[in-house]
Amino acid sequence: MAAETRRYELTEVPGVVGACRDLTRRALSEWFGTAGAPGQVAAEDALLLVSEVVTNAFTHGGVPYELRLDRTGGRLWVQVSDTNPVHPRPRGPHRPSRASGHGLYLLERLSTAWGCVPRDGGKAVWFEVEVPPAPGTPGLPWPEG
Repeated sequence: MAAETRRYELTEVPGVVGACRDLTRRALSEWFGTAGAPGQVAAEDALLLVSEVVTNAFTHGGVPYELRLDRTGGRLWVQVSDTNPVHPRPRGPHRPSRASGHGLYLLERLSTAWGCVPRDGGKAVWFEVEVPPAPGTPGLPWPEG
């Protein structure tokens, strides 16, 4: 299956994180049908991670400038680029009681893979989420329920 790509320019305006979630929600629905619909675990995980990565880019990443979404088969690949070349690092061990600092922990727990690569004088933080077919999808090996 051929890859599909969508790119969005990020601007520092109120609501940009919500706008990125909306763009991702639309792509999930169009690319994956009912498997990418709200309420599906993979879709909800992807939306939470988009929120985290975009928020981190604005908080720690210099100037965020692009959200890129790619689909290949049953996988969604998300990349957020910014102008800060410093790679994200956890602030010590994860502590659930902290008010913030959970983004990298969530990336580790909810994504299939994630990482950071140099890009145009800055970096791109990326993650991948597998979007399995929705139960009951015709022609797929899902148990009837």
